[in-house]
Amino acid sequence: MAENKRDYYEVLGVEKTATKQEIAAAYRKLAMKYHPDRNPGNEEAVEKFKEASEAFDVLNNDEKRATYDRYGHAGVNGMPGGGPRFNDINDIFEAFGGMGGGFADIFGDIFGGGRRGSRSGRPPRGEDIRCVVDLDLREVAKGVKKKVKIRRKEVCTTCNGTGAKPGTAPETCTYCGGHGVIMQGAGFIRMQTTCPSCHGSGKVIRQPCTSCRGSGLYDGVQEIDVEIPVGIDERNQLRLVGEGSRSPKGGEPGDCYLNVRFREHPVFQVDGKDLICKMPVTFTQAALGATLDVPLLDGHQDFKLPAGTQNGDIFRIKGKGLPQLNRPEKCGDIVIIVTIEVPRTLTDEQEKLLRKYAETENVNVSPQRKGFFKRVAEYLKSLGEETDSEKK
Repeated sequence: MAENKRDYYEVLGVEKTATKQEIAAAYRKLAMKYHPDRNPGNEEAVEKFKEASEAFDVLNNDEKRATYDRYGHAGVNGMPGGGPRFNDINDIFEAFGGMGGGFADIFGDIFGGGRRGSRSGRPPRGEDIRCVVDLDLREVAKGVKKKVKIRRKEVCTTCNGTGAKPGTAPETCTYCGGHGVIMQGAGFIRMQTTCPSCHGSGKVIRQPCTSCRGSGLYDGVQEIDVEIPVGIDERNQLRLVGEGSRSPKGGEPGDCYLNVRFREHPVFQVDGKDLICKMPVTFTQAALGATLDVPLLDGHQDFKLPAGTQNGDIFRIKGKGLPQLNRPEKCGDIVIIVTIEVPRTLTDEQEKLLRKYAETENVNVSPQRKGFFKRVAEYLKSLGEETDSEKK
């Protein structure tokens, strides 16, 4: 029958030079796709799962793989194994648990984290939660200890997490006999799956607690102290171990993942670790040069603006921006973008001086008492057209 079998490398979709990691990754993908629990009643999927398991068993073993590469299917038919054989999922975890990227991880994904749940005999872990903390830029630059309010599931104080009405207790599930799992067979494969009656807990609540409606948990709000490290940015996420939702069965609590959000700053815009400051200057400051008082996160600093500065010119004050995470001594810059402001009104003396300056440049400027709309009217008249006011 060996001649009817597909090439093991072809089955897994890998090259003959594939590494063990590549072989495990390929099998992981196929196992998750064709696992009998994900394809109930689908015999074709069961066969593909068996075929992939057999290929993985051979190619993941150095001795078997070498023999297969030399003699093909005939070389491995008589070897022990011939494909993974197991009574339940726990056998797989025990047999392959030490293999990174192997069966333990594969079936952990298939069963939604199997080893952490009730199927391994341990109480379920609490859910992870997410929350947001708002920081101003000075807190980012210096680091800060913040009080953060988080919403998480707490153990119900009425039933102490049992989910059952006080005075009663959860009963052993008769469907699975309290094991939380049931056995299913598909050919020579026997797999255990979560009990559909008790959902893996092994217990059934006949009279649920009215406070938590049988969940053993309630929605609570807690205020916790969080150390915000120097240089954190909005791409970073803090993991607060054990600060997630509680487990009603006495299992480990989940974790809290804290996302950072910067508050809008009145002066600076954030660009990575640089702080951008749009600095307005007058025409005379730009033309003649000036000493500017530039704001910093922790004060201010004089900056000499060179004569002849143009609108949009960019200058940097080195090392006065935000620090890098885990390298607080290395900071970004203050980036000054110059914007030249033109005065909307002038005193008589200012206008006189500017007109005199314009004469030295030999440029045309508008006459002193001639408004814009009057100039438009004269222009249209020169073209032989009349304005609406003249038509009237």
